[in-house]
Amino acid sequence: MKLELNYHQSGVVPFRKKGKKKIEVLLITSVKKQRWIIPKGYVEFNLSAFESAKKEAIEEAGVLGSNETFELGEFIIQKSYGKCFMKIFSMEVIKEYDDYPEKAKRKRKWFELDEAAEKVAIPEISNMVLSLKKKLE
Repeated sequence: MKLELNYHQSGVVPFRKKGKKKIEVLLITSVKKQRWIIPKGYVEFNLSAFESAKKEAIEEAGVLGSNETFELGEFIIQKSYGKCFMKIFSMEVIKEYDDYPEKAKRKRKWFELDEAAEKVAIPEISNMVLSLKKKLE
């Protein structure tokens, strides 16, 4: 049986380093349910998955990231509108904007890595947040 994917999305786990050992992750709230999530969206046809996710981070979270990245993982999630293939990347934040397109729709907050993993609603993304620490060592 062939698995039919209806959509492709990509996202980033925005992070910053505090001191030598501490890593913080920026989470945003979803628009409808106000759950803690990472910036993500549909992969635009003229952009790579990472470029598309980086653009979402600016629009949804008001942060600009470094171009140095690594893939944290990928998974398939069932959404109300069909199956979605999701690819997630790391993104070190290099600039935080006070004003950004979705500021009025979402909250954003920095969390310590372990707390961010607990707050994220999707288990696959939670595991990727936790894997960030090892990948950065």
